[in-house]
Amino acid sequence: MTVNELWQRYRAWLFDDRELGLRVDLSRMNMPADSLKRMAPRLRGAFEAMDALEQGAVANPDEGRMVGHYWLRAPELAPNEEIAGAIRETRERILEFARDVHAAKLRPARADRFRHMLVIGIGGSALGPQFVGQALRESPVELEPHFLDNTDPEGTQQVLRSLPLEQTLTIVISKSGGTAETRNGMLEAAEVYREHGLDLGPHAIAVTQQGSRLDRFAEENAFLARFPMWDWVGGRTSELSAVGLLPAALQGIDVEQLLDGAARMDRVTRTHEVLKNPAALLALAWFHAGDGKGTKDMVILPYKDRLALFSRYLQQLVMESLGKERDLDGNAVHQGIAVYGNKGSTDQHAYVQQLREGLPNFFVTFLQVLRHGEKRGIEVEQGITSGDYLNGFLLGTRRALYENGRPSLTITVDQVDAATIGMLIALYERAVGLYATMVNVNAYHQPGVEAGKKAAAAVLDLQRALLSAARGLGQDGGTCTELAQAAGTDDVETAFQILEHLAANPGSGIRKEPGPTTFEARYLRETESG
Repeated sequence: MTVNELWQRYRAWLFDDRELGLRVDLSRMNMPADSLKRMAPRLRGAFEAMDALEQGAVANPDEGRMVGHYWLRAPELAPNEEIAGAIRETRERILEFARDVHAAKLRPARADRFRHMLVIGIGGSALGPQFVGQALRESPVELEPHFLDNTDPEGTQQVLRSLPLEQTLTIVISKSGGTAETRNGMLEAAEVYREHGLDLGPHAIAVTQQGSRLDRFAEENAFLARFPMWDWVGGRTSELSAVGLLPAALQGIDVEQLLDGAARMDRVTRTHEVLKNPAALLALAWFHAGDGKGTKDMVILPYKDRLALFSRYLQQLVMESLGKERDLDGNAVHQGIAVYGNKGSTDQHAYVQQLREGLPNFFVTFLQVLRHGEKRGIEVEQGITSGDYLNGFLLGTRRALYENGRPSLTITVDQVDAATIGMLIALYERAVGLYATMVNVNAYHQPGVEAGKKAAAAVLDLQRALLSAARGLGQDGGTCTELAQAAGTDDVETAFQILEHLAANPGSGIRKEPGPTTFEARYLRETESG
């Protein structure tokens, strides 16, 4: 293709909205000229399903739920005044609460004000707040953010021991209130607060569903406040609910601009005119790249440090929404799009080599930010700044990939601010929803995640049985095979893994005496001295 032909293709496949400050360029995705015509029926169905979703239809049929994250930035579109009123009231309470914390009207027991914020959550309850916090961080920050987003004891203690708890406000986020990782983090935090002579409650806030276990715990332990999560907002689309707005507001981020940016993107992406709808263009490109089956991975390359966590945020949004074994008709389809990424130009020294010359099982999304900062910066070469180099690496990598037949699309924004981040969140939420309808899957449930939780619970049940069996076998204990048999399971491998874990951790109730081989080691009940 000649340079002039590529220029004409660029103009033909470019969405450019100067009021939004957004461009979406599909020219290097190698879309056939008749793509819009061939995909018209699927796109029409996707638009109609999205319209119905926003009007309050049960868009998550497996769970019998409405899907209402779009109402969070436009409560006037909610299907009834009760929901609209709850959204407005929650938003006002968040802003008022943040103002009171910043003004030290709400203060900790042994300090003049809160200066740090600990967010305890997992999945969407952590990824969204982390992404937004890093993207929009300014100095000085009102409350310095920290996160517990796993149930790793060592990592948890590393975070907790580094905090001045006397000045730390803890936010516990769990929709059901029963998420094990979040509960564990909360209990670990409560213990460290106690070690400092403090109670968790006067230093804590809960974000959860009304009546949940966490809601009851927060009430019983006199938490400073409780903010709602609703069953019509899923975790991966919850960033513009209290889940994300509260941590953002407490850091001093302009949440009104965040919501406004999302609302503006929503208005643009409601149109049924594909070339004027950037979310529809993304969905169309994804379908084309992976033949509607997700055969190509989505590589996210933001050329901006502030957007380094965007690929992690999108991993959950895209992969949890689209990674489904069965479609809405019950057919086995094994759909999904794998997402990974890193920031540019770090990738020039990481995996761009493989992207250009290795297995062609991907398409790239370049994320370009036109404005690099408040001032131009020094010249590192005559007439060239560091920002010029960053832009050069982006355009050069884009060209190098295209010359080797590797497809890419480019999203360009003017700058990184609260409105831009709101727009990007809304853009991808809509693109995921449209694409899901195009491939006929339910984007709003997560049976695989639930299966993983059930499997983990079964492992912990077996651990309890093995501990009981060790007590029953007496002082001589038993091998993994003998203990598994005594525990009533034929899953000896899992029993072995559990026993090895217990034996490696003092105080677990099990100690290990090595045998002639690994599998002849004996596991005994741990004595008080042992």
